[in-house]
Amino acid sequence: MQKPPPQSHEFALKETSPNIGAGAITGDKLSCTYDLVEQMQYLYVRVVKAKDLPAKDITGSLDPYVEVKLGNYKGLTKHFEKKSNPEWNQVFAFSKDRIQASVLEVVIKDKDVIADDFVGRVWFDLNEIPKRVPPDSPLAPQWYRLEDRKGEKAKGELMLAVWMGTQADEAFPDSWHSDAAMVGSEAVANIRSKVYLSPKLWYVRVNVIEAQDLVPSDKSRYPEVFVKVNLGNQFLRTRISHSKTINPMWNEDLMFVAAEPFEEPLVMTVEDRVGPNKDEILGRCMIPLQLVQRRLDHKPVNTRWYNLEKHVVVEGEKKDTKFASRIHLRVCLDGGYHVLDESTHHSSDLRPTAKQLWKPSIGILEVGIISAQGLMPMKTRDGRGTTDAYCVAKYGQKWIRTRTIVDSFSPKWNEQYTWEVFDQSTVITLGVFDNSHIIQGGDKSGGTKDSRIGKVRIRLSTLETDRVYTHSYPLLVLHTSGVKKTGEVQLAVRFTSSSFINMLYMYSQPLLPKMHYIHPLSVIQLDSLRHQAMQIVSMRLSRAEPPLRKEVVEYMLDVDSHMWSMRRSKANFFRIMKVLGGLIAFGRWFDQICNWRNPITSILIHILFIILVLYPELILPTIFLYLFLIGIWNFRWRPRHPPHMDTRLSHADAAYPDELDEEFDSFPTSRPADIVRMRYDRLRSIAGRVQSVVGDLATQGERFQSLLSWRDPRATTLFVTFCFIAAIVLYVTPFQVVSLLIGFYVLRHPRFRHKLPSVPLNFFRRLPARSDSML
Repeated sequence: MQKPPPQSHEFALKETSPNIGAGAITGDKLSCTYDLVEQMQYLYVRVVKAKDLPAKDITGSLDPYVEVKLGNYKGLTKHFEKKSNPEWNQVFAFSKDRIQASVLEVVIKDKDVIADDFVGRVWFDLNEIPKRVPPDSPLAPQWYRLEDRKGEKAKGELMLAVWMGTQADEAFPDSWHSDAAMVGSEAVANIRSKVYLSPKLWYVRVNVIEAQDLVPSDKSRYPEVFVKVNLGNQFLRTRISHSKTINPMWNEDLMFVAAEPFEEPLVMTVEDRVGPNKDEILGRCMIPLQLVQRRLDHKPVNTRWYNLEKHVVVEGEKKDTKFASRIHLRVCLDGGYHVLDESTHHSSDLRPTAKQLWKPSIGILEVGIISAQGLMPMKTRDGRGTTDAYCVAKYGQKWIRTRTIVDSFSPKWNEQYTWEVFDQSTVITLGVFDNSHIIQGGDKSGGTKDSRIGKVRIRLSTLETDRVYTHSYPLLVLHTSGVKKTGEVQLAVRFTSSSFINMLYMYSQPLLPKMHYIHPLSVIQLDSLRHQAMQIVSMRLSRAEPPLRKEVVEYMLDVDSHMWSMRRSKANFFRIMKVLGGLIAFGRWFDQICNWRNPITSILIHILFIILVLYPELILPTIFLYLFLIGIWNFRWRPRHPPHMDTRLSHADAAYPDELDEEFDSFPTSRPADIVRMRYDRLRSIAGRVQSVVGDLATQGERFQSLLSWRDPRATTLFVTFCFIAAIVLYVTPFQVVSLLIGFYVLRHPRFRHKLPSVPLNFFRRLPARSDSML
């Protein structure tokens, strides 16, 4: 089979050689604990507090703040009003690569309306500053006597700690960085690195069994009762009960997704369909999820009767009236399932909700997010293009967000993160985004969204254990105008296995927890529940501080992966054709053997066939030996790099503009009627071809059924007679003789062949199918 042309170099994966500690023989402790990233040296200044500061205003008060100056860089603490013993406890980090001064100056000033007053300062010579590398204990801050402008002692003391360190320092994540000097104090939180945890998700199973003693307002008619259940913004309802009495029965299961801590109660409403689009509420009950029983296996929980309350309006006021109506339910939190919150094709976690069912971890995944190169300008600021990039990585319940590097097309993060691995058949997703919330005021920038720069997925099972992969991954984004490369991100990845035996054992285990197989959920249910889980995760993470925004979470979780796309449909069709390519190639090769294109090969195949027929016990060993040799032969060309986004496989570089415009269209559509009509007609054309193929497959199957159905009495008579004669012949003739005769007939020389179809094929094509009965 002809291989597709290789992907262009622009979109290819590139192996890199960053200056990282992994594999290096060095005495530096950093190379052991933080060895997948390049060392970045920082000057840290921790401003703790001050005491006995002198009053400066006429009123005798002081509004102090600290200014940390290093060359052209200046960092400010918050100011306190009328306080002579303030506490700041803020850390400032100055990149050593950008330091151009030899002296560090820490100045205390008094905030004033016209001009801030000088209170005192402390000087440090950079050559005298100590160096600290974790896991050394943090440097203890010391009291320093303030000096005036002339260098003489002034009133007041300032507690400081000053040291040289790296990004492995505990103070690094919460530091004010000199490369973010233009970021307003209110928006500093939006640029810091952060680790988030997805909320713990549960499936809530509500088995609505029956209700008793309902009181409909119109007793002259048979009630058409159903139950509506809602949990937060999730609404489901049962069918209308077949027993149209005041004691209806349903016995239906409804499934919801809930997240800890449980905030919303389960609300059950029993309603009567009194007319078209008109329902009457017969009763309601609320069930707090904190009181619901949790189960770990398939054993049913105990049922309970719940009283129904009805709201009666008396003189404009709602009053709850309790009466004898009640509902019979079985409600539980299913801990034996894994709540899918991402696409099943690239899940990062497959464990059940209940921690008691977790198996021990099989290893550790370490990722060093080193840098990015060649990023595109994502927005304009002060009349020029700029990008404020940060990375987000998601594996299991743990999300990480690097700090934002302000105004750089080649940001260097050099941050390393670690995850526990419980299953190697999982995928880590890493995305790069542009931060649109770093202006003064933080979140006050309206509805601005963080722009996506690109995404990388790495399947752990494709990685060799204990090997450090250092590659530059292309960042690709699909636009309506086509696929665009927005830059490259440089990563160092290492998967370390704690037990090789346990890792091999995982290949024999089911992919999902056993509840998915004992009590499987339907495809439609899973899709709906996955969508609800994604919404819950994105809402909870957007409420964190700093928030992991909804558009970021949805892009990482592939929220829109289920939407129709002509491009994806073509890509999947060619994937199927590539999978079937081996069978097609084998069919062509066998056809050449049968037609004696290469007589020597055909003779060898005849000899092999005779040997296998005479010694059938060699058939299976021959097949497995052949597969073994193919595997050994392919080992020489095994992939040496992790997978990455492939534009050719995705059919992204050959998609038409209209197909991409359709893919990015909203749901429901926002395009003009003529474009929608054109796309609908195109979809009808494609669906028509699919319909024809499905109909042809059904026809062939129905012809097999009609062999013995007597739909065509003459054909069935011939087939039954043939079967009787064949049974007698095969009984008296050795099986090996029959096999040899059939084999020689199939492999016969072309001079003994006819170009017309064979008799069995002619007979089969004449059999009737049910297509004649279709309208």
